[in-house]
Amino acid sequence: MPSETSKTVAVIGGGPAGLMAAEVLSAAGRTVTIYERMPTPGRKFLLAGKSGLNITHAEPYERFVARFGAASSHLRPALDAFTPDDLRAWAAGLGVETFVGSSGRVFPRGMKASPLLRAWRRRLETRGVRLLTRHHWTGFDGAALRFETPEGEIRVAPTATLLALGGASWPRLGSDGAWAPLLEADGLPVRPLRPANCGFDVAWSDVMRERFAGEPVKAVTVRVPGGPALPGEFVVSRHGIEGSLVYAVAAELRDSLEARGSAALVLDLAPGRSEAALAKALARQPASASFANRLRKGAGLAGVKAALLRELAPEDERRDAARLAARIKALALPVLRPRPIAEAISTAGGVVLDALDDRFMAINRPGLFLTGEMLDWEAPTGGYLLTACMATGRAAGLGIDRWLAER
Repeated sequence: MPSETSKTVAVIGGGPAGLMAAEVLSAAGRTVTIYERMPTPGRKFLLAGKSGLNITHAEPYERFVARFGAASSHLRPALDAFTPDDLRAWAAGLGVETFVGSSGRVFPRGMKASPLLRAWRRRLETRGVRLLTRHHWTGFDGAALRFETPEGEIRVAPTATLLALGGASWPRLGSDGAWAPLLEADGLPVRPLRPANCGFDVAWSDVMRERFAGEPVKAVTVRVPGGPALPGEFVVSRHGIEGSLVYAVAAELRDSLEARGSAALVLDLAPGRSEAALAKALARQPASASFANRLRKGAGLAGVKAALLRELAPEDERRDAARLAARIKALALPVLRPRPIAEAISTAGGVVLDALDDRFMAINRPGLFLTGEMLDWEAPTGGYLLTACMATGRAAGLGIDRWLAER
């Protein structure tokens, strides 16, 4: 049996999941080396924090854990052990106070990711965690790991390995999904990686594309057929639609496209007014008035909202007050396809959760653990992604420590 001092852990990936696992393991006295492909760790974490780092969400916990859909039961033990409140307490322990925004999202007081990452790295360095950058994992060589480095290829044979390689979104920051075929070749089942929290292509007319690309569509609700109406805003882009409301229903739109070949976002352009009130107000407009004037005076719609009606409402509905009112309250916006995975905020798919035991260890390869976004789960934006990455990283770190103690 190896001595405790000879047991080493390789953490491959320096994002939040890998860093959290390294923190847990180093606190337990384990010898940990982080291997990071990029010149510095946490690059996606830092970019996400440029517009305000949303680290978690303050909604009631039972609602929070339900955000992970079909994967909720698998992730629940890790989330129970590292709740949103625990994450906030952890950040406070690093000297970073947090606050709850009006939407329930939780942010650091300074809004940025860099102070938190700097304090986190200092803690890991103090505990003896070694960080090797520009080390690109290229696969297994029996029990060893292969890395491409600036000095050439090396092989490392740790006692335990944790893969925390992320999904396939924002590949310029280090996560490109290239690990998927390597793991499949080793016998681990991997579901195809797909874009999540993403925009969608729309077949805009030239007029819509040229005049309204970049325009926010504010004070609307959106829904997918059969789903609840969600208030907020989204943005018209040259390619289609982007923004928080689109991301909130992205999984449903993507899955509908895959299953049926079609999908549409249903818009309510005047959520504060009833269909009957709109029909009455539109009917009062002079028949000689232009469509733009009737919309502006009768429905209070102009600009990009009026353009959406021109783009999507059939011509024969525009003179019929009742039919136009119905269209304003339920305007179907067909989408063609998700934007490319490289543009997505996160990814769906990944290593099948049933292929791991309750320690996040691969059942078919003892000593190999996996965590974070490379696992087959997805969640909306709002702090859910980061919380689950850190919670599964922590759970995997504890699982490694348990496994090493049994050897």
